[in-house]
Order: sequence, then structure tokens, then C-alpha cells
Amino acid sequence: MKVAVAGGTGVTGRHVVEVLAAAGHEPVVLARSTGVDLVSGSGLDAALDGVDATIDVSNVTTLKRDVAVRFFDVAGRNLLGAAARAGVRHHVALSIVGIDRVKTGYYQGKLRQEQVVRDGSVPWTVLRATQFHEFAGQLLDRMPGPIALVPRLTVQPIAVREVAEALVAIVAGGPQKAAPDLAGPRVESLVDMARRLIRAGGSRRRPVVPLWLPGPMAGGGLLPTGPGPRGTQTFEQWLGEAHR
Repeated sequence: MKVAVAGGTGVTGRHVVEVLAAAGHEPVVLARSTGVDLVSGSGLDAALDGVDATIDVSNVTTLKRDVAVRFFDVAGRNLLGAAARAGVRHHVALSIVGIDRVKTGYYQGKLRQEQVVRDGSVPWTVLRATQFHEFAGQLLDRMPGPIALVPRLTVQPIAVREVAEALVAIVAGGPQKAAPDLAGPRVESLVDMARRLIRAGGSRRRPVVPLWLPGPMAGGGLLPTGPGPRGTQTFEQWLGEAHR
């Protein structure tokens, strides 16, 4: 099966492309480096010629609501429009657990992406996954100061590779609309994850100060609320492999 991967050069996309190829599929990378621009739509029609299915793991790095909403709205409409013209039979989009409960600016963008998928004419599946094991490190990287203020959150982190494997398994099956939430094997404290990452040498050494946040985010809003598939690699195992 020929499968196009939007964002195929990103953190998740690279794994998706590898898993697709290992499973005997033909991956097509949709990225600026391959001549495809999701925001302008340039190169999409040619890239999707003969494609059977699409997986959207595209992303924008921002905390601003307007930027996130605009990107996911425009990129999603362009991708799905081209997919419909190409006769794509299944579109799979990766989303995030809890975005309908935690109202951050970026999550508003992901909600818009889901709406665009639902409103499109291409048969679809949306998979919501919890944060990746890299989440604590990404948060620390955005804090240049001598102290790291880390939100006092509980998360259920999962390995990116396991998310990629789930996406490939889904795209090979029939469209199912909202798939069961995918989460990691264990609930973790984000503050504790940040401290363990620093001790392992995965981030600059400095004090981690817990930051309390009001609302659903502090009350487990990022955790799955029902049954669903669970990953197997724990944060501790990932930490040991990534920072030996």
C-alpha cells in the first residue's frame, strides 16, 4: 500500500516512515524538503498521485492559539482536499488525549484539526495519544533560565515508536473514526520526569521548581478516561536507552 506521511521528517513522522517500510508499504514523505508545503498546498497533488492512504503527523511549534488554529485548519484542509482529489481511501490523523478538557492555545489548534478531518469527504480515523517520553525534555528546552518551573501535572507518557506502530496498524485497517485513546504503561509526575531527566544528563543541571496550574490540566486532564491500548516502554526504560 502506498501511504503518504504529512510531517514525515518530524519526530513522529520519521518513525512512521520506518515502520511503514518495514511492514512492506511504500511511504511517501510530505514535507518541505520533498517539495510539499501543507500551508500553501504546493506539491500536494503531485505527491498524492496513486496514494492509497494518508497519515497526518504534521506539527507547528507554538503556544499561541491563533497560530496553532490557523496552521492546523489550513494544512488540514489542503491535505484533505488533495487526498479527496487523489481518491485516497483512508486518512489517519494523530491527535492528543485531553484536548477537549485542557484549553491551551495549541490544543485549540488540534481540536480544529480534528474538526477539519470530521468535516472532510475522505474516510478517516483520529488517534489520540498521550504525551511522548520526550515531553519533559521539550519543556525544559523552552526554559533558558537558571531555574526550571515545571507544571505539577500527571501524565501517562508513551514511546514515539509505539505511537508510530499504532498509526501504521490503523492505516492498514478500515476507517474507524475516533479510535480508542492510546497511552503509555504508567502514570508519571511531570516534575519527577524533569528531575530524573536532568540527573541522567539529558538536560542542563538546575533546580526544578513545581508550578501549580489551576483547572483540568492539574486534575488529570491529560490522562485517558476510558479503556484503550497501552504502550509497553516505561519512561524509566526510555531514559535508560536514550541517556546511557
